[in-house]
Amino acid sequence: MPHTFDNRVENGKEEWLTPPHILEHLGSFDLDPCACTSRPWDTARLHYTIADNGLSKQWHGRVWCNPPYGSKIGQWVSKCAEHGNAIVLIFARTDTRTFFDSIFGRADGMLFIKGRLCFYHSNGQQARFNGGAPSVLIAFGAANALCLKTSGIAGAWVGTTELVEGVQIHHATAAL
Repeated sequence: MPHTFDNRVENGKEEWLTPPHILEHLGSFDLDPCACTSRPWDTARLHYTIADNGLSKQWHGRVWCNPPYGSKIGQWVSKCAEHGNAIVLIFARTDTRTFFDSIFGRADGMLFIKGRLCFYHSNGQQARFNGGAPSVLIAFGAANALCLKTSGIAGAWVGTTELVEGVQIHHATAAL
């Protein structure tokens, strides 16, 4: 089984919490469809854990998604794009199928986070090492794009849509 970080949580699953300073900048969320089973802080009003299989559930409201960084990451990001009201935290691997299938041409904005994040264990302790790759926050929905753009999180903002007389216009992206 592939594994992203140098250590695992006590139950053998790779559950990693979003650093709280990131969440503090993003406001409240209605749903976290892939929340850690055990967590010292909430990420949304409602949480689905691995036991709930959030991919199979109906989503509602504003969604926060820090998906498992394994083979199903594309399914999580695709569902966020289809839902249309979500912010997703993933590694900034722009050459992957996930970016080409679910982000480019569908996202409303991206915030490439400066530096590498240190995620947290389910007991609330920060990991000793960073995640090993740069991270990006992906916005689906104009309100989420504006949130990222004005969040104050250090990084590089890339807007992919603009509002012209109240109509959302996507910038063209060329398929390779």
